Amino acid sequence: MQIMGTFQEAKDIFHWIAPELEHLEKTLCEALASPAPLISEIGTHLVRSGGKRLRPALYLLAAKSCEGFDAKKAMPLAAAVELIHMASLVHDDVIDHAQTRRGAATANAKWGNQVAVLTGDYIFAQAFSMVSRKGYTEEVGERLAALVQGLCAGEILQDSALYTAAHDLEEYEQRIAMKTADFLSICCELGGMVGGASPETCAGLKAYGKAIGMAFQITDDLLDVTGDEGRIGKPAGNDIRQGVVTLPVIRALETSPDRDELRGIVTNREMTDEMVARAIEIVRASDGVAAARVRADEYLEEARRVLPETVGGEAREAFLEAAAYIGQRDF
Repeated sequence: MQIMGTFQEAKDIFHWIAPELEHLEKTLCEALASPAPLISEIGTHLVRSGGKRLRPALYLLAAKSCEGFDAKKAMPLAAAVELIHMASLVHDDVIDHAQTRRGAATANAKWGNQVAVLTGDYIFAQAFSMVSRKGYTEEVGERLAALVQGLCAGEILQDSALYTAAHDLEEYEQRIAMKTADFLSICCELGGMVGGASPETCAGLKAYGKAIGMAFQITDDLLDVTGDEGRIGKPAGNDIRQGVVTLPVIRALETSPDRDELRGIVTNREMTDEMVARAIEIVRASDGVAAARVRADEYLEEARRVLPETVGGEAREAFLEAAAYIGQRDF
């Protein structure tokens, strides 16, 4: 089974910051090393399980695009944002009772829910400890705190609407902004701040990150109904099974001739594998997939448009390549 979103993919996309990404992997391993063997074992498993490293990559790209870039100063924050992402996924997997992520066993599957929850807490604390030790500005700490608050709020919002069919585009986009887009937005803004960019450039980087984050999550939601487990690293239809109604499903609930049947499935907390498969079939037969792709493309075009003119050369090419990757990825 292919591991979803490997570190090598990040290096291929962001080849301009490949040395920094190599250093990032070492920093992550060091950050999760512990005198307690079990903590080190879990940390090693999580780092080696892969990940696109999209969040720290965008942060490092934004920072390196600035004249004031200092790799030594930037690296701890790059590791911290990835650790925050990692911790949030560990907690998500406990909530979702997930058994695999990126084709590898989840922490809760290997060590149980209690150890997984405490591991997520430990990683959150380590992320903020790294930031506090390196003397970043108060603004950086405020952005990271707002980031974690937004992640939690997005999960609460999503959880309150599980197994319901009353969704629309506005509610969906509010939810994915909190869960994903705001994270990428803050990463890009933080890169500009640490790199010494002007407030105008930081604002443009923030807007780019928001747009690319929206497209990223819509594409991820598309893969849940168009991909297969061997490619995406988790069972197809996992969102439907968990009661999470995403954009392709929202559209199918509006336009499909089988929308009543689909509504009955997505609101059923006892849905079977056969019901999940039927829901995917209905969504694929509708215009839900096409409509979601159009919306993702709109956000990618917005990302290209708002990318600051002050970002040029290889940095600009990498930002545009990241947008192209998100639009084309199939895992």
